[in-house]
Amino acid sequence: MASKLLWQRRVFRFLQNSLSSCPHVCSSSIHGPRILSIHTSEILCLSAHNSHIPALVSSRSLCSSSSNFVNESHGPTAIDYRSVLQEGEFHRLADSTIHSLQEKLEDYGDSVEVDGFDIDYGNDVLTVKLGDLGTYVLNKQTPNRQLWLSSPVSGPSRFDWDQDSKAWIYRRNKTNLCTILESELEELCGKPIVFS
Repeated sequence: MASKLLWQRRVFRFLQNSLSSCPHVCSSSIHGPRILSIHTSEILCLSAHNSHIPALVSSRSLCSSSSNFVNESHGPTAIDYRSVLQEGEFHRLADSTIHSLQEKLEDYGDSVEVDGFDIDYGNDVLTVKLGDLGTYVLNKQTPNRQLWLSSPVSGPSRFDWDQDSKAWIYRRNKTNLCTILESELEELCGKPIVFS
């Protein structure tokens, strides 16, 4: 990180001194410090004048005030989950899934011998305690239209409703919520369970 900042400062100083020779650069000092703005594709004209600048093939914009660089995030575009699944439909699907899991887990708890096995549901949160083996927490995240699972085996996961498979899917590894719970509970408790 420090070397990246050092490199950025050096490039900025160089650009500050060399940009007057390139017609593509706009310079402004309207209110506050002088601001330089160029596109990396425009640096190509600078590289023709100076061999110290590597040729870049990107359309990313480099903007800088005297010593502060803008840190652009290149992450995925944010999803407006409200347009993906209406809130009423989300609650219907999530509640149905959570209540179905709760019923099957209560039957499963009666058939396994795990000290401290307990199931609790309240405030849209399903908690499954497996004594010393750990605790599962499944809850609704209405703004994101997701079900969030905290697992003692796989850690936190966020599940989105998949219309094609009619199931809650973890987008990172395309795994079904029920499939994860089935395999992990069998691993922890030593007895298979089927949610589907």
